[in-house]
Amino acid sequence: MKLQMARTAAAVAVVAALGATAACGGGGDKNGAGTKPTEATAGRSPDDPKTRDDADGGPLTAAQLEKAALAAGDVKGYKVEKTSEADMPAETVPAEPAACQPVADMFFFASTPRAASRTGRTLTARSDSDTNVVSLALLAHEQGNAEKVVADLRTASRSCTAYEHAGYQYSDVKALPAPEQGDEAVAYGLRGSIEGTEVPMTFTIVRSGSTLVAFYAMNAAEGAKAQVPEDVIEAQMEKLGELEEPEQASG
Repeated sequence: MKLQMARTAAAVAVVAALGATAACGGGGDKNGAGTKPTEATAGRSPDDPKTRDDADGGPLTAAQLEKAALAAGDVKGYKVEKTSEADMPAETVPAEPAACQPVADMFFFASTPRAASRTGRTLTARSDSDTNVVSLALLAHEQGNAEKVVADLRTASRSCTAYEHAGYQYSDVKALPAPEQGDEAVAYGLRGSIEGTEVPMTFTIVRSGSTLVAFYAMNAAEGAKAQVPEDVIEAQMEKLGELEEPEQASG
């Protein structure tokens, strides 16, 4: 048990170190939403329980994202915790080469265009033998912007092979088969060299209407097992769907 906890702590520490570096370099804003108000959200409280703008299928509100995100007890065998704002810096940090920017940004669940609202979760397996650490985030966008983010990630995952970001080196970027979830999805893997440790990571980003659901897994102890579990993806997409279905029916 102690060994599993140590491995998990090491992976979480990597995320925290990278988050601190990016936050210092990017000078993010205080709300962690990573966006300036759009036409669809200007003048609306982040906690407004009203549904998205029915006229244009605008982004979900911050309150809706919180309702749709996984919570304790939603996925058997996993501990679910809300990701701190410190681990989701609002400002992007330039990547070199620039062609890798979409891939680099997604480590912090950032994007260009920026999301109107974001919320994140960190999942750790309760099993001693599972050393995966899985993070996910829901990003509320205008639909056209959500489509652009996915398209840019698909292009970058195919054309980018290695890059530097926030003072760290990443390599072996490669596109992976995407799950048949949502309206479209993209997946890729890479390897980070962080504080002398080689950390394999895999990413899956699913678009459901104007909402992006981004997942990544990292495993500093057993790199070959750095995979986003299918049951986590399915549980999150199902919960988001439960929120969206009443809105579609009422429209």
